[in-house]
Amino acid sequence: MPNSHKNKTLSTLLATLFGGLGLHRFYLYGKKDLWAWVHIICFPFSIFAGFIGALVIGLTPDEKWDAQHNAHSGRTSDSGWAVIVLVVLTFALGSTALIATIARGFDLYLTGGAFG
Repeated sequence: MPNSHKNKTLSTLLATLFGGLGLHRFYLYGKKDLWAWVHIICFPFSIFAGFIGALVIGLTPDEKWDAQHNAHSGRTSDSGWAVIVLVVLTFALGSTALIATIARGFDLYLTGGAFG
């Protein structure tokens, strides 16, 4: 009986949009994955981990992805351009969030949060 096929594009999308909640880890490894539950517990901090996870998933070669997640599914992955678009979107969102966090941190540190 073949195992279910894990879609790389869907995994990247889940990590980009809901990585802070660890939904990509629940999709890949199920409810027993400890790191998925850590994402939920540490939600504000795990948003950046979700972006990094999306980049790692999206940039993994299809052959390596299939060897790790689809070894016994009987199918192979062919990601195409959708994954590349998601990786670029993830990089843009992640870098914007990082810059905004750094700016807000300096605002709080230097002015005591006087600007909002």
